[in-house]
Amino acid sequence: MSVDEVELAAELAGDEGRTATPDIAEYALWLGDDALILAQQVGAWIAHAPELEEDVALANIALDLLGHARSLLRYAGTADGRSEDDLAYFRDEPDFRSAWLFEQPNGDFAHTIGRQLAASTYLSVLYERLQHSGDPVLAAVAGKAVKEVAYHRDHAVQWTLRLAGGTDESRRRMITAIDDIWPYVDELFRDEPLIDRLGDAVVRPSTLRAPFDVAVAPVLAEAELEVPTRFTASGGGRRGEHFPTLGYLLAEMQVLARAHPGATW
Repeated sequence: MSVDEVELAAELAGDEGRTATPDIAEYALWLGDDALILAQQVGAWIAHAPELEEDVALANIALDLLGHARSLLRYAGTADGRSEDDLAYFRDEPDFRSAWLFEQPNGDFAHTIGRQLAASTYLSVLYERLQHSGDPVLAAVAGKAVKEVAYHRDHAVQWTLRLAGGTDESRRRMITAIDDIWPYVDELFRDEPLIDRLGDAVVRPSTLRAPFDVAVAPVLAEAELEVPTRFTASGGGRRGEHFPTLGYLLAEMQVLARAHPGATW
């Protein structure tokens, strides 16, 4: 094993030599795909953000999310012998399990911040609870991730307030962003049949809605933004039914690995 491989392995959380059951692997795919897709989205802002400092901040957030994805996909792959790279680069769109919120396109900077506010608040309340999972690997991944998503959330909160309280144009864009993003929040809290089979190894999504609402309400209130109520998206990402933009994102993310399978550098 090379030094580079040792260093990469050291970044993974929850390495306890455990093999995931098929149901645990499916749940790990839920969370791993959420993190992977959001990492790809946020990383696309590098060299395109409105400030140089934001290039760095968003790059760090993307790398944190990629680390979460690696740990979760690595664990999911123990169920059937696939690697984290196999799961990231050699699955087709219907095999992914990311929720629609994470699949929303970047749009303008305000849209990205609106998506980050919802996503990071959800991940914060999720990982806070998942630290106490009956599955030691999921608990270890959550214990590392919860510290990092706290920073992601603070970043999103500060930008939400800054944009909402800035110029007329920045406020208009932030209002539009929240209005466009919020219909995709509800899917995160739906209890799929898988949850009933996993018991205390996982967190029941519906139990996270109340703490999510409590956490996000003061932010929206301070920004003088209203919670949109115009419609709720159907979702379906946990069952492999995805938002139309996911296919394009995967094509870009996977093209190099598929063009040169097995390549190393």
